[in-house]
Amino acid sequence: MSIWIEVLLLLSGLALIVFGADWLVDGASGVARRFGLSEFVIGLTIVGMGTSAPEMVVSFIGAFHGNADIAIGNVVGSNIMNTLLILGLTALILPMTVTPSNKKRDIPVNLAVTVLLIILGLESTLFKFGTDGLSRWDGGILIAVFILYMWMSFKGNKPDVEDAPVKQRNIWLCLLMIAAGLGGLIFGGNLFVDHATEIAHALGISDKFIAITILAGGTSMPELATCVVAAAKKKGQLALGNIIGSNVFNILLILGGSALITPLSFAGMSYIDLGALLLSALALVSALVVGKKDQIDRLDGSLFLVIWVAYMAYLIHNL
Repeated sequence: MSIWIEVLLLLSGLALIVFGADWLVDGASGVARRFGLSEFVIGLTIVGMGTSAPEMVVSFIGAFHGNADIAIGNVVGSNIMNTLLILGLTALILPMTVTPSNKKRDIPVNLAVTVLLIILGLESTLFKFGTDGLSRWDGGILIAVFILYMWMSFKGNKPDVEDAPVKQRNIWLCLLMIAAGLGGLIFGGNLFVDHATEIAHALGISDKFIAITILAGGTSMPELATCVVAAAKKKGQLALGNIIGSNVFNILLILGGSALITPLSFAGMSYIDLGALLLSALALVSALVVGKKDQIDRLDGSLFLVIWVAYMAYLIHNL
């Protein structure tokens, strides 16, 4: 296949991603208004879970084949990228207001489940018992925590005041937009990654560099596109809900479910990777603590991006 056809297919995938994100954001906002749900809760559930579908597919397939490195590495890399790169870029476009429930529940939960994953995954190293990995019991714990958090989120739901007077779309149209948006994101993302990889190979770029950049970024492409479009549409709460929902979904449901399929070893995870994962969750908390402000602003976004660039530089240096 010629390089020009590869480029055309690459751009087609990118177009599907952009249109898919637009449909998803509009459809999800319509559902939030129709059912009196906050845009954060919609971002946390429908959008967050939907945009995490690529991570779920990759991790579950890895678990079925007994490849723990793929299942765990995919989630760890995705969560680091979600917070540092995607939320960082989103904050540069639109400083995001943080609600009291975000401060008291959602952002601390993001940190808590990250710490829980590290504790369960490094039991032998930290406490000198068990093994370094996720057993089926650990998977059950993660699933139980996920169910509890979803229940807490819906129980504490408060509709967004600014959404009330907006004209409501037909609910079936909203659901169709969500389905079409997710389909466009996932299919477009796969198209983009496949042909970006082919172009990179044609240019003589190494497989390891492709894995760290194109493939690692590919499964987070839906979150990136959705957050950028949400920010452009002044839907900051939906963008924040998307990232926190995706992070929590990745750890609790995807790794929990993967561990139920087959126990996952942490042998392939470096302390630098786990440290970067923990630092990303701590950086999100610090954005609220420093200055005691009620938003994630452009300065926070810039700090997230600096940490991301430093982590990527480390990975590339150690190829």
